[in-house]
Amino acid sequence: MRHDGNPFPFRSALSSVLSGRVAVVTGGNLGIGRAIALAMAGAGASVAVAARTQESLDKAAEEIRGLGVDCLAVPCDVGNPQSTDAMTDTVLEHFGRVDVIVANAGIPGAIRPMHEITYDEWRDCLTTDLDGVYLTFRRFIPAMIEADHGGSLIALSSTTGKRPLAERTPYCAAKMGVIGLIRSLAMELGPHKIRVNSVCPGAVAGDRLDRIVRQSAAARGITETEAMRQFSDPAALKRPTLADEVAAACVFLAGDASSGITGEDMNVSAGLVMY
Repeated sequence: MRHDGNPFPFRSALSSVLSGRVAVVTGGNLGIGRAIALAMAGAGASVAVAARTQESLDKAAEEIRGLGVDCLAVPCDVGNPQSTDAMTDTVLEHFGRVDVIVANAGIPGAIRPMHEITYDEWRDCLTTDLDGVYLTFRRFIPAMIEADHGGSLIALSSTTGKRPLAERTPYCAAKMGVIGLIRSLAMELGPHKIRVNSVCPGAVAGDRLDRIVRQSAAARGITETEAMRQFSDPAALKRPTLADEVAAACVFLAGDASSGITGEDMNVSAGLVMY
């Protein structure tokens, strides 16, 4: 599907499906996270966006408010417990409730053979991409249980967590861990009508993929065109995934149409992974 310049091309199909709900999106300032935040707003939800960079966070919040919903921009480092706790308190104080949480914030990690990756690089990726999901969810859960209105927790994993790539060991380990986390948490929270799922994007077109391609090409001594082909050629649709396609999946998992779905890891990969 082409991206026609509309900030959320699926908006008309999903309009109002989240009306009256509050969604939190970490890493909601750029890329996939921005697309998810806009999609939640386009579907009628009030949105809290959290990220480390204030300038891009404020810009994303302004875009979201332009869709006619309330939006709160909250600075947050998802790898820092004090920061995520403060973000949770700010969101609950502002909105009084939360219905949807999308733990999207993440980093690609070092792209080199594992024995060349430093321990600090390893820990940085695991802290952001795996600990960050735990820290994002943990303080909201008691409030959601107490409110007794159910809800939806969504974590961004990756097809790389199912189809590992060489020279991506910390990222693969973190994303596989996310899938295990959501399956276990789905069992814990099911009795409280809170659903927990993950979305597994393939290679998503955008600045981040471009950076990964450049790093991969440099590490392997190949051209960037050759490096890009490792992401696009294996997919059934022979192209990268679009951020808006990932966002549409998140809106689906947030809404009532997915009321019977929990503990799942949904691929949005242009057919790169089918399991």
